[in-house]
Amino acid sequence: MKPGFFFDIQFFAEERTEPATPRKRHKTREEGRVAKSQDLSASVVIITGLLVIYILGMTVWESLLGMFRNVAWHLSSPLMQDDKWWVNPVIDGGRAFAVGWLPAGLLCALFAVVVLVYQVGFVVTAKPLSFNIDRFNPVSGLKKIISMRTIVEMLKGILKALVLLGMLFWIMRNERDLMMSVMMYPLGRGSGVIIGKIWDLSIRMAVILFLLGVADYMYQRWEFDKSIKMSKQEIKEEYRQMEGDPQIKRRIRQKQRELASRRMMADVPKADVIVTNPSHIAVAIQYDQKSMSAPIVVAKGEDFVARKIRDIAAEHDIPIVENKPLARALMDQVEIGEAIPEDLYRAVAEVLAFVYRLKKSA
Repeated sequence: MKPGFFFDIQFFAEERTEPATPRKRHKTREEGRVAKSQDLSASVVIITGLLVIYILGMTVWESLLGMFRNVAWHLSSPLMQDDKWWVNPVIDGGRAFAVGWLPAGLLCALFAVVVLVYQVGFVVTAKPLSFNIDRFNPVSGLKKIISMRTIVEMLKGILKALVLLGMLFWIMRNERDLMMSVMMYPLGRGSGVIIGKIWDLSIRMAVILFLLGVADYMYQRWEFDKSIKMSKQEIKEEYRQMEGDPQIKRRIRQKQRELASRRMMADVPKADVIVTNPSHIAVAIQYDQKSMSAPIVVAKGEDFVARKIRDIAAEHDIPIVENKPLARALMDQVEIGEAIPEDLYRAVAEVLAFVYRLKKSA
């Protein structure tokens, strides 16, 4: 044997280079493993909260002021001597919460659910909550802590913090003169300017968080698709599990063909005529004027099957007519149990008429 390099083909078969099959993706989803970005959900919640504050801000503010006025009035009223002095402040506080903050919280929760469903679809599974002894394995836990995924998440957190701090530094640097001059403004005007800048900063931060969330979601999708890739051998095993062993399937198909052939041969004696070409093809035709609108093919075959059909026909005194074009057309165009097509009516009618004349003369 000549010296040289030898490769184990199985080594390449074990490499996970193939996209996951639909069955693998479905199984992974049932296990609770999906591609999602917490940053994207958090950014949408923040943007929704800011929009709610912008739309309902005055309502919330007035509700809170009313609550504080009522609390202050109750504290200074003679009702404080009553054992149930706390009932009215609690009711006022609950009303203020329901009017002001409850809609905001519900809208934020609704948009959080919408974003989550958009990312992963509607998945309900209890498998992640099931008991797994490997979770208590310190070696597995250490591997998760030092894994590449953990390092990437840490780098993402650092990058996000740097971007936000950079944006904050850039805004503060550009607005430095304005912030210094605000100190000279009256309290009302100065407060308004500061609140406006805080609002502008919040909007910018929220937009940046949203863009970072979109980028994180795209990365999560890529990383997830990569993590569930399959090797060629795994795909073969999955196909074998779904479809069964190829040898068993081959045997099943063979048995099915044998059973179909037996049923077909059992119908040959019912035929009125056998059309051949003359030795390679045989087609058995049956026609009953009372129950059939057109003749049907009850059996057909080539070579060995054709010879078997002719033998059965000879045993039952069924006429055999040689017609090469008709035999080939019936073999190619008509399945067993089907009626002949209209374009073959004339040719089949001539054959049947010939057979009927033979029977009358006999």
